[in-house]
Amino acid sequence: MNYLDKIIASKIEELKYEKSVLSVDELKDMISNMPPTTPFAESIRVRNGIIAEFKRKSPSKGIIHNDISPRDVVPYYEKAGVSAVSVLTNREWFGGEIKDLKDASESVGIPILRKEFIVDSYQVYEARAFGASAILLIAAVLERSQARDLAAIAKELGMEVLMELHGEDEFGYIVDGVTVAGINNRNLKTFEVDLEHSVRMSRMLPDELPKISESGIRSVDDMRFLRERGGFDGFLIGENFMCSSDPGRACIEFCKSIDWR
Repeated sequence: MNYLDKIIASKIEELKYEKSVLSVDELKDMISNMPPTTPFAESIRVRNGIIAEFKRKSPSKGIIHNDISPRDVVPYYEKAGVSAVSVLTNREWFGGEIKDLKDASESVGIPILRKEFIVDSYQVYEARAFGASAILLIAAVLERSQARDLAAIAKELGMEVLMELHGEDEFGYIVDGVTVAGINNRNLKTFEVDLEHSVRMSRMLPDELPKISESGIRSVDDMRFLRERGGFDGFLIGENFMCSSDPGRACIEFCKSIDWR
């Protein structure tokens, strides 16, 4: 099995436990008391375009920053001027938990993106109940009908959808409810990264949606390359900040160096 197959298999097992702890009806009760979500696509356009990620480990790097809470990091991300915060909630492979969403959303006023391998409607309700403004859907792990149904639930709950694409055969996944289109530079089967992949794919994305390049972005020069060559509006950056001893400070210093002139 490749990385992706292993992650999805473990996610399905993890979901069985999560559903036994908190039912969909309980999630819906929680949602009824939630405030409105913060606009995600709009924030990408009006702030600096960076989606700064919070994660503790990854399949390719192992443990990155284990003993840390979103409350220790994400307020500094907001101070840096980022457009949104991405929170990894996958437990086995990324060291996350659903509570991280709540901690992050209660710490900042900018949108929170739940980054997870979402394959079940339960996870969409869970995202809204714990404070997400948007969810990531990955075309590579979904049938097109699944993507349509999950995006529709997200829209009904007031959330936006970042649809992540990897290949040219996935452009049909830009369905109703998708407000942001993303290209992942990381091959989910091998975890190798290629920034040129975003540039090649960007020309096929709809102009009306903000375009996000994801993974492997380590410098302002990388962002400039993707912006100028691919027309990208936003950039999802994770390990570059989280590998630092002080992720919040690393993000602030990085954002100070951005100059699009």
